[in-house]
Amino acid sequence: MAFKFEKLIVWQKAIDLTSLVHEVSLKFPREELYILSSQIKRAADSVALNIAEGSTGQTNPEFKRFLSIALRSNIEVVSCIYIAKKRNIISEIDFENIYNKCEEILVMINGLIKSLK
Repeated sequence: MAFKFEKLIVWQKAIDLTSLVHEVSLKFPREELYILSSQIKRAADSVALNIAEGSTGQTNPEFKRFLSIALRSNIEVVSCIYIAKKRNIISEIDFENIYNKCEEILVMINGLIKSLK
């Protein structure tokens, strides 16, 4: 692996999240294509992208800043699935799968932030 972020388990989990969110968003109704579907995919992608961007060639304070952005994007994904659930466009199983993945990533990002202090 050539890049530092590729070794980070939290980045690997974030990549898994992007795949899961993409798969679930394909089930969304057509009218959500440019609304909630787009929003949740961008938020999920942002988690992995910010972890990667912050990890390479940055100072610890700068890396922590990118991790904080990734954390907020992760929370945005959770908010999106609550909206999807409220609109009856996501199954309980899909909701729980994404929620659990986000919760796991949340704990890992927080742990990584604390380790950089």
